[in-house]
Amino acid sequence: MKKYKKYLLIGAAAAIAAAALFFAFHGERAASERGGRPKVVATIFPQYDFARAIGGDRIELSMLLKPGMDSHSYSPSPQDIINIQNCDLFIYIGGENDHWVEKILDSFDEGKGPKTLKLIDSVSAVEEELAEGMQEEDHGHGHDHGHAHEDGAEEDGHEHEAEYDEHIWTSPRNAEKMAAAIKEALASVDPENSSFYEENARAYAAELEKLDEDFRRTTDGGGRRLLVFGDRFPFRYLTDEYGLKYAAAFPGCSAESEASAATVAYLIDKVRKENVPVVFHIEMSDEKTADAICRETGAKKMLLHSCHNLSREEIEEGATYVALMRKNLENLKEALN
Repeated sequence: MKKYKKYLLIGAAAAIAAAALFFAFHGERAASERGGRPKVVATIFPQYDFARAIGGDRIELSMLLKPGMDSHSYSPSPQDIINIQNCDLFIYIGGENDHWVEKILDSFDEGKGPKTLKLIDSVSAVEEELAEGMQEEDHGHGHDHGHAHEDGAEEDGHEHEAEYDEHIWTSPRNAEKMAAAIKEALASVDPENSSFYEENARAYAAELEKLDEDFRRTTDGGGRRLLVFGDRFPFRYLTDEYGLKYAAAFPGCSAESEASAATVAYLIDKVRKENVPVVFHIEMSDEKTADAICRETGAKKMLLHSCHNLSREEIEEGATYVALMRKNLENLKEALN
């Protein structure tokens, strides 16, 4: 994950410089100053969809991450930075993949940037973990680096910095908290429509509460508790919320794409010993690791959609967070029974 961050920060710095040149010649006022609908920019799909459900046609909403793009390798373009500065409300998660955000916000002149909403502050975040059998990131040295000693310092002499799992939206309960925070932020930038946002938020909260109840009913009634992923694992908040266990090839934000023979062997053994019927993969994956495990065990391969982004086809079909999570619920039923 650290090598992702390095390259993304370099890209963000270049984009900031380009955007600064643009602003030197082309100044724009925010939407609220132009008298139009409040302009809202979200980084990725979950908060985009929450804002869409609550803001409806009273807001001008856009998403930075393009369809089919992996959020872990996203770097803002100069136009993205211009869109952020010119909006009324900028919504982002605030995890490892959003390190570029703080650099960009700090580059704006005082009073020139938008109102911001950092959603990771609205939930109880947990640190990323390297579960048993999970492949560590390859730093190209042939052995592990960066492990913290008892005094909190890393092997390279730097202080250990906690990295929080940013996939906070995979728990419907967290989604409720995020939606509530978005409702408050929208009302603050557009108080004239606060009752409209309140009404939509109340209806959306009811949808999310029902989703949570159905997940709880399914997981409580399942005959199994273990989920196996031949892929990255961005579902820590989901499994924590409903008391499930998991085994996976990679952490949720891993830069790796090919599992080692040892990792694949561990997961094959886990599937066989636990008689696991389903091996999951996530969206936009090459599915090779999941395929290898299923080939050796006879398990069924299924999708568990993390909702971090959608394909162009899903966007055109009008997919929503709730609809995708309900598809996940159906696939969980098969995995747990």
